Amino acid sequence: MNTHKTTSKSKTIAVNKKALHDYHIEQRFEAGLVLHGWEVKSLRAGRGQLKDSYVVIKGHEAFLLNAHFAPLLSASTHVTPNPVRTRKLLLHQKELNKLIGAVQRLGYTLIPLSLYWKQQYVKLEFALAKGKKLHDKRESTKQRDWEREKQRIIKNK
Repeated sequence: MNTHKTTSKSKTIAVNKKALHDYHIEQRFEAGLVLHGWEVKSLRAGRGQLKDSYVVIKGHEAFLLNAHFAPLLSASTHVTPNPVRTRKLLLHQKELNKLIGAVQRLGYTLIPLSLYWKQQYVKLEFALAKGKKLHDKRESTKQRDWEREKQRIIKNK
């Protein structure tokens, strides 16, 4: 007998679509988030956004900045929600040390890619990335357009 609940909802909460366009992704990481109760309710309602957000490391801890979790209207009256507050990321010390070295010495950036549910926990997938130059973005666009065109040709034949 299966005791797990199955839901028809998608496990993905928010995706940063612009990240793949603006950055070369080197390595992906998964981290938990420290959230308040109203933020979890907001994410269950699908009200999270990763646009213009980024990850920063301060004093051997990682934080998510500028992620917008819209407060629900039914939130408690004694809590004043801050939709763009700094949220702490939960990572192992080995991962933090690796990220600190890459960001400080090699000039990488930490970019959030997606926010999703893993069982009852909210997880953030972020990447160690380098920014693309303008000509790299053009090349990516040309490659994507060529892939679409190939699919059309195959479909029509």
